[in-house]
Amino acid sequence: MHLNHMAWAIPLFLLLMGIEYGVARKKGWRYFSFSTSISNLNVGVAERLLDTFTIGIFYFVYDYLHRHFAIFNIQSSVLLWIALLILTDFIWYWYHRLAHEVNILWGAHVVHHQSEDFNYTVSARITVFQAFARMMFWSVLPVIGFPPAMIISVQLVHGLYPFFIHTRTIGKLGVLEYIFVTPSHHRVHHACNEQYLDKNYGDVLIIWDKLFGTFVTEEEEPEYGLTKPLDSHSFLWQHFHFLLEIAYAFRQAKGLKQKWLVVFGKPDHINPGIREVLEEKFLFRNPTGTTTRRLHNYVAAQMVMTLAALFFFLLLEKYIPLFVQACFTIFIFLTLINSGAILEQRQWVFYLEYARLLVIFLAVYYCWPRPGLLWLIALVQTLVFYYKATIQQRYLRLLYGIRT
Repeated sequence: MHLNHMAWAIPLFLLLMGIEYGVARKKGWRYFSFSTSISNLNVGVAERLLDTFTIGIFYFVYDYLHRHFAIFNIQSSVLLWIALLILTDFIWYWYHRLAHEVNILWGAHVVHHQSEDFNYTVSARITVFQAFARMMFWSVLPVIGFPPAMIISVQLVHGLYPFFIHTRTIGKLGVLEYIFVTPSHHRVHHACNEQYLDKNYGDVLIIWDKLFGTFVTEEEEPEYGLTKPLDSHSFLWQHFHFLLEIAYAFRQAKGLKQKWLVVFGKPDHINPGIREVLEEKFLFRNPTGTTTRRLHNYVAAQMVMTLAALFFFLLLEKYIPLFVQACFTIFIFLTLINSGAILEQRQWVFYLEYARLLVIFLAVYYCWPRPGLLWLIALVQTLVFYYKATIQQRYLRLLYGIRT
C-alpha cells in the first residue's frame, strides 16, 4: 500500500499536546481553555487539510524557478544541506518581521497571534494564506540554485521545530538561549506587553534577532494575544477580520499615498475603531444562551471526529477518488465553521448541520449509487420541509438551552 506516513504527525502532535496539558494540570497551571484550544485546533486542521493540495503547487513553483532561473547548479552535500537550513531560517526571519510590519502580510499572519493562551495548540494556528506568503519569500532559494526536493525537505524539518517552542511549561534553557529560539524567546514574541511587541522573530536561530536589533529577553510574565483582543471563536472571523479591516480602510482612504499605507504600511495605520464597525455588521452573538456541558461535549466530539477523519484521509489519500476528496474537504470546512459558530452560539448553525448531511449523502451516493439512497434523501427532505421549525427549535434548545 502507498500510505502517506506524514499523517502520523497528527497523533504525535496530539500526544505531545496531551502530555503538556497533563503536566500543566498536575502543577495547577491554567494554561488551557476549552474554547481557545478548539479554535486553535480548528485553524490547524484547515491548514493541514489544504496542505495536501498546496504542497504540489509549492513544488511546481520551486521547480519552474529552478529550471528556468537558477543561477548556480547546486548539488546535494552535507555542507550545502546545512547552508540551506541556515538560509531558510534567515529568510524566515525577514518574512516573519515583515509579516508584522506590512498590513497585507499581517492579514495572513495575524491568525497565529490571536490566541490568549500559549501552549502547543497555538502552534497549529497557521493559515494557508501564511503558507503562500512564506512560499513567495522562499522562492529565492530555487533561483539561487537549490533543487526543489532539497528545499521542500528542509522546510519540513524547519517547520517541525517551532511546535516545541509554543509552551509555558519549559523554562529557560541555559546556554541554548544564546543560539536557538527557545520557549522563553517565543513567549516574548507572542506577548502583547508593550515592551515585548515586535520582538524575537527568529524561528530556529535567535542570532538573527540579536544581529538586527529585535531581541528581548523574557523578564516580566507575558500576556498573550493581540493588543486589541479579538474576542471571537468564529473560524471565518479569525481568518478574515483584518483583511476586511484593510478593505474598509482602503475604501475610506483619500489619495494614493493613504491607500498605499493601508495595504503596505504598518498595522498602526489601520484605525482600530474599524473593527468595532465590522463586528457590529458581521458578528451576531446570542446574548441569551448559556454555555452548557452538552455544548462543550458536542464541540469536543466534533473535534475528535474531525481529527480522526483528517488522519485517515491523509493516510489513505492516494486511494480516495477526487470527488470524494472534494466532498471531504467541504465537509471538514463546514464542520470547522460550525464548531466556531456553536462556540459563538449562533442560530444559523442548524443550516450548517443540514449542509453537512447533504455533503455526506453526495459522497456516499458517489461510492454506492443505489436507488434506495435517493428515496432516503427524498424522505429526509420532505420531513425537513414540513417540520423545519420544530426540528430547528429542538436542536437549538438542546444545544444552547434557548427557544427561537
